[in-house]
Amino acid sequence: MDPQASATAEPDAPAAARTQRTPRQVAINSTVNLALLALVATAMLLQLFAWPFLLRHWGKAALWLAVPLVVFTPTHWGLIHEAIHGQLLPRRRLNESVARVLAITFLLPFDAVRFGHLMHHRFTREPYDRPDVYDGTTHRMRARALYYARLLGGIYVAELVLPALTFLPVRHACQVVARAIGSEGPAGMDIQRLFVRFAGDPARRSRIRRDWLLSLVLHAGAFYLYGAWWPALAMTLYLRGVWLSLADNLPHYDVPLDEPERARNFRVPRIWQGVLMNHHLHQLHHRHPTLPWTALPTLAREISASLAPVGEAAYFRTALRQFRRFGKVH
Repeated sequence: MDPQASATAEPDAPAAARTQRTPRQVAINSTVNLALLALVATAMLLQLFAWPFLLRHWGKAALWLAVPLVVFTPTHWGLIHEAIHGQLLPRRRLNESVARVLAITFLLPFDAVRFGHLMHHRFTREPYDRPDVYDGTTHRMRARALYYARLLGGIYVAELVLPALTFLPVRHACQVVARAIGSEGPAGMDIQRLFVRFAGDPARRSRIRRDWLLSLVLHAGAFYLYGAWWPALAMTLYLRGVWLSLADNLPHYDVPLDEPERARNFRVPRIWQGVLMNHHLHQLHHRHPTLPWTALPTLAREISASLAPVGEAAYFRTALRQFRRFGKVH
């Protein structure tokens, strides 16, 4: 079964949890997407192969190249995200192949990330998907520490090591996944069943193992090229992971369960919209997940013109606010 279909087309899914479709067809802006692909590809070639030579020739001055490598983290993820929704390139097979390469260079297991993201759309803010809410089952200090660890790169680290499960026997891997997801909430059993079924799928396990090994070989080669400068690569990877983790949690942080789409939109300076690939319009994306990212601002303006103005929080300010509040139950 197609991964997207498996996460959105189950007949017994609660009606409120099913993915909404955009009311109109909007063409993919291939020109813009290809330009961003070229930019991210250049950044990855720099990070994995060219930067170590520049560090040896320029010394500490070359460390400033870490800034653009980290800044374009959401663009790298954004391209993968567009492919997950089939909106990166018009041809489906090319769309997936390019996204898989992007994921390999990001040390992400594409099949697992795609499935998890589509499940997130379908079951937003269900008990397994509320890291900012204290459920009372563990010591509060431990829960708080795990939450902050999640923000400080924990989400990325979890995705990085997730493929190790595919080397376990299927039965053991499914048990680990079942315990991690749990079965709380009205849809809990369905969610757990879908994740366990994914964990036991032989074709997906094989692809995840292959992609992970390619990622490890690629990055092991990069660390070898860096030589004594390897901490520069390690720190850059970590900072990219922190950005990814913060951005993943942000749109749903502290969002009540009765809020539309259980997500929020934010405002950002125009210069950041392309870098974020309009990820700040996350509530809108949840309402219309098949709408290309380039079409979201136009739809946002149309909606704001027909409704009373609604204040939107600042994206980066709210990202930092995630460290201030934990454990509120909605």
